[in-house]
Amino acid sequence: MRLSNLADYAVVTMSAAARHCGGGRTSASELAMETGLPAPTVQKVVSKLTAAGLLRSSRGAGGGLQLARPAAAISLADIVEAVEGPIALTSCVDEARHDCALEGNCAVQPHWPVVNTALRSALAGISLVQLAQIEELA
Repeated sequence: MRLSNLADYAVVTMSAAARHCGGGRTSASELAMETGLPAPTVQKVVSKLTAAGLLRSSRGAGGGLQLARPAAAISLADIVEAVEGPIALTSCVDEARHDCALEGNCAVQPHWPVVNTALRSALAGISLVQLAQIEELA
């Protein structure tokens, strides 16, 4: 499994935004400068993160971006899902989808939800606080 570039950039952007906690607001252009990501990419990521309720944006003097909730309450799973949608390793994890040619005869299918839950739990166990600290050490 590999995250998309956009999901990776969302993690980098959120880690940078987390370092502004308590220090006021920041802007997408400032985050782009801090991360080295192209400004249009950061704008796209910020839009998705704002729509998912992870960032809050306000206009005007004193406006800008800030985390919508404490960094400790935002997980890696939250960030990935904001960009990628629900974490689903295979289509058979999504009960609404029935597009697998092996459905009904697959001995592995009952095990995918367990695997998917384990992966999502692992990602949910990593907070934005940890990600921001790890990035600072690098």
